[in-house]
Amino acid sequence: MGMGSVNISIKKEAYNFLASLKERNRSFSDVILEFKEKESARGSAKRLLKFAGVLKDLDWDKKERLMRKFRESFNKRLSGK
Repeated sequence: MGMGSVNISIKKEAYNFLASLKERNRSFSDVILEFKEKESARGSAKRLLKFAGVLKDLDWDKKERLMRKFRESFNKRLSGK
C-alpha cells in the first residue's frame, strides 16, 4: 500500500515554524514525523519513570538472607544431603 498525501491548512505562524526547522533535503512531513518520534520516545521515558523509587523501601538485607537460605536449601536437596 503506497503512501498517500493529504492537503491541510495551517496558520502562517505554524508554517513559518515548520519552515524554520526544515532543511533543504527534507519535506514538511519529515519534520512533523520527527516530532512524532521524539514524542513517542518521551512517552516511553515517562512510562518508565513512573516505576522510579518503587523498590526503595524494601529491606534488601532481609531479601539477601532469604535468598541465601533458599540457595542453601536448594543445594542440599540437589546434592541429596
